[in-house]
Amino acid sequence: MKIAVTVTLKKDVLDPQGKVVQQTIQNMGISAVKSLRQGKYFEIEIEGNDEKKNKSEVEIMCQKLLVNLIIEDYKITKL
Repeated sequence: MKIAVTVTLKKDVLDPQGKVVQQTIQNMGISAVKSLRQGKYFEIEIEGNDEKKNKSEVEIMCQKLLVNLIIEDYKITKL
């Protein structure tokens, strides 16, 4: 089973890397980008077909390693 985890900064947290990317895009002459925030994406292939158990294990991975819960949010989706 494949599961995706998308990690983004919480809305109230400043995103300096996203600002640099946005500014670079504007410097390239593309002015339509109103805002841009960056994040992380993980694709996890996990053994077994028990969706509830697998999502629970990915939840543990997120809380203990993949996500800084103080400044980041995350979303788990089955692929």
